[in-house]
Amino acid sequence: MLRRLYDWTMSLAARKDAEKALAGVSFIESSVFPIPPDVLLIPMVLADRGKWIRYATICTIASVAGALLGYVIGAFLFDVVGKPIIALYNAEEAFSKVKVWYDTWGGWGVLFAAITPFPYKVLTIFSGFTGLDLVTFVVVSIVGRGFRFYLVAWLLHRFGEPIRIFIEKNLGLLFTLFMVLLIGGFVAVKYIF
Repeated sequence: MLRRLYDWTMSLAARKDAEKALAGVSFIESSVFPIPPDVLLIPMVLADRGKWIRYATICTIASVAGALLGYVIGAFLFDVVGKPIIALYNAEEAFSKVKVWYDTWGGWGVLFAAITPFPYKVLTIFSGFTGLDLVTFVVVSIVGRGFRFYLVAWLLHRFGEPIRIFIEKNLGLLFTLFMVLLIGGFVAVKYIF
């Protein structure tokens, strides 16, 4: 089943409308969606390594735009939309604890979440809720998300075929590792903060 999903994703990555899907996933992941855009970015770069800069740019721009939606949710729609999203990720307690820390170190928190598997959407909403300076929020989001997506895309561009072979050969292991990192991000929200 995992092999069919991988093959389907690779075929989607080669379609004409793949860039729109990449932008859509990147946008919505920054505010509400649990699946990171890397799931589509990776096969797209592997399918056409010459477009790695274009794909990383699409991810970065759409992700920062989606982060602004998360900020708006936190600033103006927290009770109606933000709280249910935070509850979905079981991060209510962490959300309360991190507020004090966030008043001082908020920009660094956004940068951390923008680069790592930590659930970025939690901090985009939190940034709006706490009123983190919007310029700081946008600059840190551009730097963090840009770093992450350009690094992933460049590595795939640079080492494409061996990485593609490695991915196909170790698909089950890589999927498990990805899920451990994703779940680890959610656990970090609950227990570290």
